[in-house]
Amino acid sequence: MIKKLIRKILGVRSAEHTPREPVILKAKEHGIDRSLVSPNAIRVTQTLQEAGFKAFIVGGAVRDLLTGVKPKDFDIATNATPEQVKRLFRRAFIIGRRFQIVHVMFGQELLEVTTFRGASDGQVQKDAHGRVLSDNHFGEQHEDAARRDFTVNAMYYDPASETVLDYHNGISDIRRKTLRIIGVPEARYREDPVRMLRVVRFAAKLQFSIDQSTRAPIAVMAPLINNVPAARLFDEMLKLLTSGHAMACLQQLRSAGLHHGILPLLDVVMEQPMGEKFVNLALSNTDDRVRQGKTVSPSFLFAALLWHQVLEKWEAYKAAGEFPIPALHQAADDVLMAQTDALAIQRRIASDMRDIWALQPRFEKRAGKAPYKLLEHQRLRAGYDFLLLRCESGELDPALGAWWTDFMHGDNAEREHLIQQKQRLPSHATGTAEGKNGPARKRKPRKRGPRRSGTEAS
Repeated sequence: MIKKLIRKILGVRSAEHTPREPVILKAKEHGIDRSLVSPNAIRVTQTLQEAGFKAFIVGGAVRDLLTGVKPKDFDIATNATPEQVKRLFRRAFIIGRRFQIVHVMFGQELLEVTTFRGASDGQVQKDAHGRVLSDNHFGEQHEDAARRDFTVNAMYYDPASETVLDYHNGISDIRRKTLRIIGVPEARYREDPVRMLRVVRFAAKLQFSIDQSTRAPIAVMAPLINNVPAARLFDEMLKLLTSGHAMACLQQLRSAGLHHGILPLLDVVMEQPMGEKFVNLALSNTDDRVRQGKTVSPSFLFAALLWHQVLEKWEAYKAAGEFPIPALHQAADDVLMAQTDALAIQRRIASDMRDIWALQPRFEKRAGKAPYKLLEHQRLRAGYDFLLLRCESGELDPALGAWWTDFMHGDNAEREHLIQQKQRLPSHATGTAEGKNGPARKRKPRKRGPRRSGTEAS
């Protein structure tokens, strides 16, 4: 009796009260537009069903369909084992350690097929903090629903019958625009601390509020993020920053107290007026590109987020007597090393970030053959976009960005004229680090169509 009272007070439902039967919503009740469903996702569910298995579109795709949004990805849930799924499709690959899944390829489209997960039986491998390490345990559909993170992600759509199966009142939470975790929040966060980041990302992306019982433990349990493998944390951070609502996500992270475990120095950046403007511009441009369906370069994005930390250290090294170029490389090393423990930034991405940063002082050399040599650099476009971002934020005079816009789009004669014009000007009139003895002369950029700036693919 006492245990039941405690569970009632805490809002905790015991395992025996986990719904075994779903609420079944017909087409008129859920209103999903079938034309928004990937034909390949329908093909996968149909193939599995014809082979005698259950198969449903599940998770975020169903959530998006219920809100009238065309999903970017489609996940399939089935009672077929990974080996049984693989035998049914020509291009199918089993992946995963913690829980095996099957990737089914149709041209460029990748569909993720997972077997229904079973309830934890107490033998699941966990670390000292309670994080699940290995869990290849299959089960029934109602158990799979209970294992999913949030109610809005725990619905199943059958394209054949056009019905939605809802085990945890997810449709109600969607209509109330509320994110609510399934089960005991503390236990679910301990099993997988990344769920704390996911709830922030979904809240920002969907513009949903977070249920109070779901939000309350986050501030206390935030340090568990430090136990997440750095590579997985980097992937989650990238999803967050490329969600199309990056700024809203970062604001949610800060309000929840989670940012210290991801970008520990981000607060320092945001406290600097110029740094804050620079980050805001970078994230705003990223959001615009995502909404337009354009690609986003992770290298450019992280280079922008960490730039003012590099800039601060660069200035410190120069003040200590280091030459500018070695000082910049040392500053980059320091900043990237400081992030290693928190984010496993891939070597390729880190290399591209260094290139973008290293190009910046080269843009200030506009005499002789230097500008022509820079045109041949493979990271020119990303470096140029980064330069424009610096000019737009007020870090550099806009005249520098305007000069390079004209030079990059000009013909040979126009380029020679720009170099000669630059050489005839007093150094203080250039508005760059080449001369700081007087006010910079501002000039309007030539009109040559829309300018690409922001997180340009490098």
